[in-house]
Amino acid sequence: MSTDSRPPLFGPSFDADPYPAYDWLRRNEPVTRVPLPGCDAWLVTRYEDAVATLTHPSLSKDPASASPEWRAAALGLPLDHRSSLARHMLNVDGEDHSRLRRLVSATFTPRRMEELRARAQEITDSLLDRLDDPDRPEADLIAGLAYPLPITIICDLLGVPEENRATFHHHASVIDSAAASQVEDIARATDGLETFLSDLVAFKRTNPGDDLLTELVRRSNQGEIHPDELTSTAFLLLIAGHETTVALIGNGIFTLLRHPEQMAAVRADPALLPDVIDEMLRFDGPVRNATWRFPTEPVVIGGQEMVPGDSILVSLLAANRDPAVFDDPDTFSPGRIGEPHLAFGRGPHYCVGAALAKVEAEVAIGTVLRRFPDLAPAADPEGLTWWPSTIMRGLFSLPVRLRA
Repeated sequence: MSTDSRPPLFGPSFDADPYPAYDWLRRNEPVTRVPLPGCDAWLVTRYEDAVATLTHPSLSKDPASASPEWRAAALGLPLDHRSSLARHMLNVDGEDHSRLRRLVSATFTPRRMEELRARAQEITDSLLDRLDDPDRPEADLIAGLAYPLPITIICDLLGVPEENRATFHHHASVIDSAAASQVEDIARATDGLETFLSDLVAFKRTNPGDDLLTELVRRSNQGEIHPDELTSTAFLLLIAGHETTVALIGNGIFTLLRHPEQMAAVRADPALLPDVIDEMLRFDGPVRNATWRFPTEPVVIGGQEMVPGDSILVSLLAANRDPAVFDDPDTFSPGRIGEPHLAFGRGPHYCVGAALAKVEAEVAIGTVLRRFPDLAPAADPEGLTWWPSTIMRGLFSLPVRLRA
């Protein structure tokens, strides 16, 4: 099949609605090479192939397994491979991955999630109080709720002092919103975050608290985690720990605004909310493509051979609308029975913070629906702008009318 007939896979129109292009790829080029800045990559779009890729033992997450072209293109998180920020669980395999994952997994136990649900409710109520002004019937739910809620939660978990959070917000906002072409802006923000985290770790060594970063510092002092792994893990949790939830809350509310019958149903019966959140994750999830994988030996996926030096992306958005797995996949239908979606991945690298993201989304979206029964769009949905990210899918803003 000639790539001349392939629909565009980049640009504002694609960002706004990538699903027709993904449908074309699933039918015509389900595993195909796509151009990226500085290199090409394999893109996997069918559900079955996506599962095989996400769970294949010969596909590594370690950027050291990538080609020199991929590394030179600076396509990591965020376009950077310095050891003080890149030695985290997302970029390692095997025992190193298991060891780093164990160090943070205790933070995400069911009991801890219920404690964090109460904290998320407190933050959400406070944020919505600020928006609930009779003299200002319109608000942006990204800037006013979806962004500050998960950033506050992750800063709480890591023990970032209140007086330092504005600095983190500044650097993180650049990384969240910049296009891949804005290399200099991202580099400056990354430099700032590296200094921020180094200073924060030094602060925790002399000012320990009841938080995850203090625990990681203690483990580092015992030799269980390398200093670079410590700062890299904190970096991963700060960035990935809020980006996905910002997008989930924004995409979720946007989806309900386009499906008023489902919005009315969950208002009438809040017990439906977990199923609604789960379908939001399938229908228009926060992660466009799972982060990079690299063959350590020749691997065949979907009839295509991938060899060491190749780079691979799995389109979670495409896989989650595969008609071979999901009936009527382009319909938003909470309560589906069948195969689970892949919004949080599959296999050993399944998102460690998935439970927390769901808790925050349930609290944020449920509270918005309860407090604002007349919630409605305040802008043309076709005019909204989406993040120009290879990995994430989220809205820059979501203007709404809070009351009639």
